[in-house]
Amino acid sequence: MSGQTPVGVIGAGAWGTALAQMLASDGRDVLLWAREAALVEEINATRRNSLYLPSAELASSIRATATLGDLSACSTVLAVTPAQHLGKVLESLPQPPRDLVLCSKGIEAGTGRLMNEVAVAAAPESETAILSGPTFAHEVAVGLPTAVTLACSGGEAQWDRIAPVIARPSFRPYYTDDVTGAEIGGAVKNVLAIACGVVDGLQLGQNARAALIARGYAEMLRFGEALGARAETLAGLCGLGDLVLTCSSTSSRNFSLGKALGEGQSAEALMADRRTVAEGAHTAPVLTELAARHGIAMPIAAAVYRLLGGAPARDIVSELLSRPLRAEQEGLA
Repeated sequence: MSGQTPVGVIGAGAWGTALAQMLASDGRDVLLWAREAALVEEINATRRNSLYLPSAELASSIRATATLGDLSACSTVLAVTPAQHLGKVLESLPQPPRDLVLCSKGIEAGTGRLMNEVAVAAAPESETAILSGPTFAHEVAVGLPTAVTLACSGGEAQWDRIAPVIARPSFRPYYTDDVTGAEIGGAVKNVLAIACGVVDGLQLGQNARAALIARGYAEMLRFGEALGARAETLAGLCGLGDLVLTCSSTSSRNFSLGKALGEGQSAEALMADRRTVAEGAHTAPVLTELAARHGIAMPIAAAVYRLLGGAPARDIVSELLSRPLRAEQEGLA
């Protein structure tokens, strides 16, 4: 045992397990909560998470638990559950931590709430922060250099508490107090990554993917600014940086989903068979609804929504390409 206060991680999927491994890289004690008792037993007995992150041999200072109450010993807890389940899990915490770092990227279906809003309602005693940026779990787990945005609702005082807890030589957080911007960047990029996967699946080429990333970023910027985000936040790690990474590799679950759609596979079948969550599929409908409610043009996001509803990929691409010509910096895309 390190003698330091342990850090808690809620969620033992690939990302939660990778974060636990990163936090334990300097010998710090980490409590990793998993819903499945069999997974808890495997992690503690074999130092492996064969279901979600099979490539990593987990540090000895990570202890898995199926009891949320065990995290009461942690003053800092990273919540890494799927976005659509975050509220229910946080409501089950017997004793919410002082600092709750939200690592899920999405918008709650049905309510349109960002994760920070969900957390404030479910755990009002905690001060929240958002950890977001270009991060593939398998790279973080093996200690490859990674930089992220850490958006603190409690401002610099909270940053001073939690940055030393999270930062490691190969894991570098950058401060902002723009919680909304950090959230929107992470949520919107998942939807756009599905669109980029479709481009890859249809073999439309690198030119088309680069154009889609640029036009998708314009949609992210319009949506974010309408909801109070700052443009400079969305131009940083949690916006443009995350967008470029997620739209460029099959290591992204959202990109892989889009690629399969572009190759002609059924959206219904893909969603039914996927063991890991492609958050963009849950975010696309509510994002499209919010954009319409605020009068924000987001044709790429709307196209992804239609694709997930079963519309043929080639038809959707043809419609996007036939939209009226206009100035690149004009208010409408």
